[in-house]
Amino acid sequence: MKKATIAITLALILCLTGAVCSRTVMRTLYPHKYAESVEKYSAQYGVDENLIYAVMRTESSFRTDANSEVGAAGLMQIMPETFEWLCMRMNETADFTALYDPDTSIRFGTYLLHLLCEQFGDTRTALAAYHAGLGQVDRWLQDESLSPDGHTLQTIPFPDTAHYVRKVDRAMRIYQNLYAKNSLSINGGINHE
Repeated sequence: MKKATIAITLALILCLTGAVCSRTVMRTLYPHKYAESVEKYSAQYGVDENLIYAVMRTESSFRTDANSEVGAAGLMQIMPETFEWLCMRMNETADFTALYDPDTSIRFGTYLLHLLCEQFGDTRTALAAYHAGLGQVDRWLQDESLSPDGHTLQTIPFPDTAHYVRKVDRAMRIYQNLYAKNSLSINGGINHE
């Protein structure tokens, strides 16, 4: 596992410095794994495929058995409480271990992204909520120094969450460039055009 991480890091450094970079290498680093599920739930919930891939890559590196130190599980790294809440919203009953199934994790994660983007109207703020939690972002939005308009975050005070949002944004832009498809723009999503 450590060797693979070193190899990926070296490949990225080489690509970013322009020494050696090809679309093939980049597509290996930024794959379209679980494409059937991603396409299906992207269309069903109106979430940009590139955003789904970027979240999966950032959260789990496409490992279906991924677990975080804080208890999140699966490709999309969903917390137990969030999973219960999503089950209620979707009127479903499922065991938390169902998140180790790629299709289930992508369906629930995409639905969560849909809800957060719909609620906040801004992908950056939605990603902060995906990482730090809905309640935390609601508190940040009430702080005028972080959100002058009370709707979008200008500043993310948790360094881990700010780093997460930047990482997903970077991955999303790479996916957009590598797989240049007409991307959906969700409610004022991250737009770099």
